Amino acid sequence: MKQATTTQDSKWARLTRSRYFIYVLISPLFLVLLAYVIFPFYQTFIQSFVEGNTLGNYQRFFSLESKANLQALWTSVYISVISVVCCAFVGVAMAFLLERYEFPGRKILSILVLVPMALPPLVGVLSFTFLYGESGIIPRGIQHLLSLDQVPFSLKGVWGVIVVHTFTMYTYFYLTASAAIKGLDPSLEEASTILGAGRWMTWRKVILPMLTPSLVAAALLVFMISMASYTAPLIFGVERTMTMQIYLSRTNGNLDMAATQSTILSFVSISFLIIMRWYQNRRNYQNQSKGISVHRTEVKSKMMKYVSMALSVIGVIILMLPILVLVLISFTKDGTWTIQVLPPEYTFDHYKALFTDERTWRPIWNSLQMGFVATVGNIIFGVAAAYAMVRMNFKGKALLDILIMVPWALPGTVVAVNLIAAFSQPSVFSFNQVLIGTFWILPLAYFVRHLPLVFRSTSASLMQSDQSIEEASRSLGASWWTTFRRIVLPLSLAGILAGTLLAFVQSIGEFVASILIYSTSTMPLSVAIFQKMYAFKFGTACAYGVLQIVLILLVLLISDRLSKGSVGSAI
Repeated sequence: MKQATTTQDSKWARLTRSRYFIYVLISPLFLVLLAYVIFPFYQTFIQSFVEGNTLGNYQRFFSLESKANLQALWTSVYISVISVVCCAFVGVAMAFLLERYEFPGRKILSILVLVPMALPPLVGVLSFTFLYGESGIIPRGIQHLLSLDQVPFSLKGVWGVIVVHTFTMYTYFYLTASAAIKGLDPSLEEASTILGAGRWMTWRKVILPMLTPSLVAAALLVFMISMASYTAPLIFGVERTMTMQIYLSRTNGNLDMAATQSTILSFVSISFLIIMRWYQNRRNYQNQSKGISVHRTEVKSKMMKYVSMALSVIGVIILMLPILVLVLISFTKDGTWTIQVLPPEYTFDHYKALFTDERTWRPIWNSLQMGFVATVGNIIFGVAAAYAMVRMNFKGKALLDILIMVPWALPGTVVAVNLIAAFSQPSVFSFNQVLIGTFWILPLAYFVRHLPLVFRSTSASLMQSDQSIEEASRSLGASWWTTFRRIVLPLSLAGILAGTLLAFVQSIGEFVASILIYSTSTMPLSVAIFQKMYAFKFGTACAYGVLQIVLILLVLLISDRLSKGSVGSAI
């Protein structure tokens, strides 16, 4: 018996030492990506070709006789590019201001600058509508104060969308630029100045190149999120965007055209991903110096101190207003706020209903359940993929990395259309079941959408840990599983938890994919907010929104503590 066990152990040892064994380990990762990323995308691509005239939908899309689709494509790209430029200007400027200078109000600004991250896309758009829309508090207030015949301004159209994008997305540039600025070596700037370079030349030739990887990463995120934007164009009346066209085609039953539009939008997003990665890899921007990082310079001028204090107060007000107005309206009685500047009647009933009325509580419970299921899948896949990418050597690493990032490049509408095309009928990947209309389709959509989050944060933690500790464990006789359980997981736990919390909170706030594939029994919180708003139940909609914000703020706080301030790199 003992001899048989020894023989089995030796066979297992020979198998694990084989150079092909690693492909056995990573094959489940590729299988998951094949089943839920590649296969749905392929099904959408196939559906975009019409029987009898294979290029019929593409000819109609690019036809000059009906320019709706071409206008939608141009508008989406235009909005996304302008959003990247505006977010870069605001985010990098804020990062330099808060990381390079010490002035009155800096500490509170450095905390509040991340407030927009607590606004889910739908809730953020709602708050801006209540504040700056045609019937918003501020335009109406100015009209009433100055006795004007009409409001002096209002957010609407393309520029309304861009303003909302800038406010809600500049944090991506701020976080990545702040992390890069903290690591800048001041000796490089000093050397540039000594060699006769001016401030502009130093910025262009020294500082900007060192920030390039961070700026490219942020630009990539903002562009893709802007291309995926659905709620802002919907609320501000911009019908000619790709996401709106996909939604209209889908709701009108034109599934072939929805598949064509999704394929073209996917091509644009993935092309941008490839171009930005190519640009990022053209040159080496690594800091080779051994100097210390940048220290903040104190503002000593009295006038500049007063100016900075005034600007800090204005900044705090601007950053807090969207959340404050949501809190205010969440106490408003539904149907009482019509033409008044501020709501006339208030109540606590909306918050009571959140936890006592089954119909009001149901969307919250649905979102928590579906977010939990999706996040468990993200943890298992993300940790395994991160370990394979960081600790193993195999052919196909670059392909695995690209496939994991592709869902982040795909708009939520495209992910939803892909899943509809793939799982409207039984398939081997759905265990011979139809998933559309069931509970499982939404967790699957959330899982696919947030694949990179746990993967990226866990990868960052593994890169920072010393691999020699694991090698020492194995040399002392510990098995791979014991080493992984006792050493790898504890060392990377902070990154895993940070990515997990972010994935969970993103799942709870997901709206763009949800609106296309939810059913009445699985309505998530984001869709409930949308429906309440269109039923003019603003108080209930905002109470839902405040609940989301509180949850996200808690998650961001916990994530930041667990990752010791490195949440930005995880994102």
